[in-house]
Amino acid sequence: MGRGPTLAAMTDVLRHGRASLAFGFFAQGAAFALLVTRIPAIQDRYGVSDALLPAFLAAVPVLAGVGSVVTEWLVRRIRPSQVLRWSQPVVLLALLGVGAGDRVAVLAAALGVFGLAVGALDASMNMLGVSLQRAYGRSIMLGFHAAYSLGGILGASLAWAGAHWGLALWVSYLPVVGVLLPAVLVGSRWYVDRKADGEGAGGASGAVGGGGVGFRVLLPLCLVMTFAYIGDSTVSNWSAKYLQDVLGSSEQLATVPYNVYMVTTLLGRAVGDFGVRRFGAVAVVRGGALTAAAGFAVVAGAPGAWVGMGGFTLLGLGLCVLVPQTFAAAGRRAFEQYGSAGSDAAVARLNIFNYVGFLIGSPLVGALGGAWSYRGAMLVPMVLVLVTLVYARSFGTQPDRYGGGHERSGTAYVGRSGNGL
Repeated sequence: MGRGPTLAAMTDVLRHGRASLAFGFFAQGAAFALLVTRIPAIQDRYGVSDALLPAFLAAVPVLAGVGSVVTEWLVRRIRPSQVLRWSQPVVLLALLGVGAGDRVAVLAAALGVFGLAVGALDASMNMLGVSLQRAYGRSIMLGFHAAYSLGGILGASLAWAGAHWGLALWVSYLPVVGVLLPAVLVGSRWYVDRKADGEGAGGASGAVGGGGVGFRVLLPLCLVMTFAYIGDSTVSNWSAKYLQDVLGSSEQLATVPYNVYMVTTLLGRAVGDFGVRRFGAVAVVRGGALTAAAGFAVVAGAPGAWVGMGGFTLLGLGLCVLVPQTFAAAGRRAFEQYGSAGSDAAVARLNIFNYVGFLIGSPLVGALGGAWSYRGAMLVPMVLVLVTLVYARSFGTQPDRYGGGHERSGTAYVGRSGNGL
């Protein structure tokens, strides 16, 4: 009699936490897309030279990596939901600062704050996603990243509209920030933190604080994360140039592949959790790697623009499953040894390699394309993503193929984030 209402209440908390976190992923996708798709307009507004622009762009992922490292330290003392609750508004305000400033120093400061906050945001929201998946007892991580992709599509569409109508950056950004900022603050009331039996507020027994999650445990997953983001940055930075300069498309048609890639990423992530539940994470990761490699092969050998777009479509369907499953696998493996604090530390450390891949991918393809050929350059991320097949077994522990229930045996505590909410 006493157990039924408790389980019902826990289920409601989990559902609210899942919905609020999905909205957080959505808001982050929109904010990031609004920044990166308006880089030419940002450059024009501040008069940043072509020589200086790469330094500004590289600073964001570098500082995001620093933010992820700081987050690992913070979550030993406060809950990840608190980090997420306050880093997301900072990201949105920094975006508005980028659009509203008028001096290069203001741009540098705004991008610096944006980078640090994005690192904290990415790390903390994936920590919550991993812990919620553990609470649900079945794969839901791909759904959160699908919400991110949906936000990215919306953000890119709004950026296109702003550019099409010649709107000032702050005019484009202000309505989005005005809507998303209060929405994420309200939604943060339902974020769910989770810890297991016998853990204190700081998580597991303290082994993690001394570096208990060793690099040996995470190395295969760090490599997969890096290679996945090298592939992703190749598409985002080079798809338009490749289609226009190599495959001879029109300027208008050259803008299509990245949009197709984003849409197929969304579709793949929307159904990916069902694939994990049905076939297991190992099979889904192997299938994603093979599909992505096939996409790069089609792009490299495409005789024309439409075949090239078919290759970018395959890339979206293949790459989309790798990053969410890598976060899930890292959190699960660390949790099995070190508890919730170990899972959080593993996610924060793994998140750094998101930015490593982003920093490596675009310059690597550009250098190879200039020195060799862009067709040949596309074969390098193809080979790298195929390395995922070697490490696919790292994704394969039994809890990843959960049943249909919301709870696994042995889970003991579900609590909403801060302030007793």
